[in-house]
Amino acid sequence: MPSSFSAPGLADDLPDDVLDHWNRAIDAEFARLESLGSAYFTLEPADPTAERVAVTWFGAPAEPEFCFDRATAAQLSDWGVRGRRALHNEYCEYAVVTAPDSQGRLRPKRVQVTTELPEYYQVLAEQAPDLLREIVTDTLGTEPRWQELYGPSVADPKPLSPKQRRVAFARQLAGHGSHGDLVGAGVPAAPTGSLNAVNALFMAHPINGLDDLIYIVMFGAKPYARRTAAGVLERAGRDQIFRQESGLEALACRHADPAAALAAAGAAFDGRTVSFADPLGMYIHQFTSEVFLFEGGPVPDAWIRLGRGRQGLHQRLEFGPADDDPHFLDEITVVEGALEEPLTGGYQVVRQVQVGPVVAISGPTTVPPADFVELPDSPGPIRCREASVCSDTVGPLKAAFDAESGQPGPVGGLRGGGR
Repeated sequence: MPSSFSAPGLADDLPDDVLDHWNRAIDAEFARLESLGSAYFTLEPADPTAERVAVTWFGAPAEPEFCFDRATAAQLSDWGVRGRRALHNEYCEYAVVTAPDSQGRLRPKRVQVTTELPEYYQVLAEQAPDLLREIVTDTLGTEPRWQELYGPSVADPKPLSPKQRRVAFARQLAGHGSHGDLVGAGVPAAPTGSLNAVNALFMAHPINGLDDLIYIVMFGAKPYARRTAAGVLERAGRDQIFRQESGLEALACRHADPAAALAAAGAAFDGRTVSFADPLGMYIHQFTSEVFLFEGGPVPDAWIRLGRGRQGLHQRLEFGPADDDPHFLDEITVVEGALEEPLTGGYQVVRQVQVGPVVAISGPTTVPPADFVELPDSPGPIRCREASVCSDTVGPLKAAFDAESGQPGPVGGLRGGGR
């Protein structure tokens, strides 16, 4: 039976045919992953009284901080498109908008944060070009040219077929996202256009997709267990769950994957079925704005703008002064405990943003003994600082940043090669 999800965040009133295509996209990803699931996961809840639960984690990239330190994490994560493409993999991406001050110096003006799924925009680009442009116009305040959405050779996308529009839009703004048809059509991993690079319209990191979101909840929704010395089954922990297959340890070292998987696993251990609540999407659930001060007091309310969602299901945050405001982002101070520093980029902002999906969880039932997935004890904690991402991704990114900025080479504490 086809799914019946609403538009993410209830942000848009979609025509029936466009909404149908969105649900087909969801169903296609689920069908591709369904063999990895269990009886404790369904795409949509069968029980209308299932409890809605927000599963949350912090949106700041975890990997550069455990590979190096917080200061390096901020530098690399704030490094424009390069930092975003490499590191913003917690289902939360951001862009820093800059503007010249009265002396002509380019300074950070505000931070745009998005949790919108790229597949949703792909459906809009395929099926509803006018609606796509209307949404982008409303989000950015200016109407984009068709060429900015579909590529320099597309003066009008409407004569194109949906498939042609899908490929053109992906090449220009989304990248292939590891989707087989787009890879086969020659779409590059990194989009060629700048509109979603200068701004944070929707997520573009290849790990921040609909398929990954469905996968990590399905992966977790099993009654994982470990046997104690007394022979009693108890819930398996993070290290047992993420060590059951080679290569999964890396997922344990992010904020998103352990939070989503452990929440689903805990529910399944109690015999509860996990589903996605309507509407399926990624949402901004909390922003701790109290740590930001302006002229010794709270930042003006007008500098905190949540959008792209209703009923608390926001998918966008803009933080900082508007274009017509004479102030700048670096006039704000961040105060966390004994730490007090000027606000200079998006990393400091998303450290205070909690994001995640909303799931539906059924009531508890008795788990048959045969359903438990018994895992061996972990031989020791997963050592994230030794993860291969440090040597393969974060280390080279830091070396490139240091070379471009004229700073010293890689920090000596970096390790890599193991997991």
